[in-house]
Amino acid sequence: MIKIAVVGATGLVGTKMLQVLEERDFPVGELIPVASEKSVGNSIVYKGKQYKIVSMETAVSMKPDIALFSAGGSVSKEWAPKFAEAGTTVIDNSSAWRMDTDKPLVVPEINAFILTKMDKIIANPNCSTIQMVMVLDPLHKKYGIKRVVVSTYQSVTGTGVKAVTQMQNERQGIEGEMAYAYKIDQNVLPHIDVFTENGYTKEEMKMVNETIKIMRDNSIRVTATTVRVPVIGGHSESVNIEFDRDFDLNEVREILKNTEGILVVDDVTNLKYPMPLDAHDKDEVLVGRIRRDESRDNTLNCWIVADNLRKGAATNAVQIAEYLVKNSLV
Repeated sequence: MIKIAVVGATGLVGTKMLQVLEERDFPVGELIPVASEKSVGNSIVYKGKQYKIVSMETAVSMKPDIALFSAGGSVSKEWAPKFAEAGTTVIDNSSAWRMDTDKPLVVPEINAFILTKMDKIIANPNCSTIQMVMVLDPLHKKYGIKRVVVSTYQSVTGTGVKAVTQMQNERQGIEGEMAYAYKIDQNVLPHIDVFTENGYTKEEMKMVNETIKIMRDNSIRVTATTVRVPVIGGHSESVNIEFDRDFDLNEVREILKNTEGILVVDDVTNLKYPMPLDAHDKDEVLVGRIRRDESRDNTLNCWIVADNLRKGAATNAVQIAEYLVKNSLV
């Protein structure tokens, strides 16, 4: 039985982590919910039992086996090393450690085998990256990927509670705090995270750099445009993939159908294709609209959808924890 802390237990992802732990019957021996100082002393419910929220200091002193972090990059930078020094294995959902060369960046179905007992801080990838590489990796093994062009359509839940509230307020004609620079309801914002010197946003560069790190191939070229849409729950992606070798569409579908964690929804005759509503509260990555790019040789188009709070965040983190337990790495 595992002593596990959930850091950021009251946030969107933190509450989803608790839900996923319960659903997957993770072997929780002792649960330590952690949140900001204003939440300390309040309670959360897990499997019908109340647990008091504790501070970071208290949680570190309790020396959990595993700590699931979803409290933002600055919190993770400060506190993940303190947990690690106490012997805790941290699985961090922020961007703080993803591109650190000493920290593994893990999607369990793809590269969990790289994990060792020495890894005390493990990075959970960006939500939009996770769902894309789930589809890319098995196809890369078969055909070799040269280049990926991706445009995302990302839910407001990727920003957090403040963004959900903004959109709901706008739909009801209520003035309130703004998570975005502009109105999001009935709008589309081609802007996720801050802009960098090259004109791309950090979110776009995360997809570029994280894909290469997870798939362990510097030759893959990725370019991204990330877009916020007025949807609650579920990220969608239009992905164009150029391969080294030609492919058969039926074989592509079979490869994806036989890949753990992927659900092929691809029957346009009957109007069956992935949508955020279909992905809601599911752990599978849905892929459809699978077709040749008729403008370029050896190139495939597809449409990828996943619940960004589950496989894009909470479920992936819990799956890492499950792998650690199963392989006696904690």
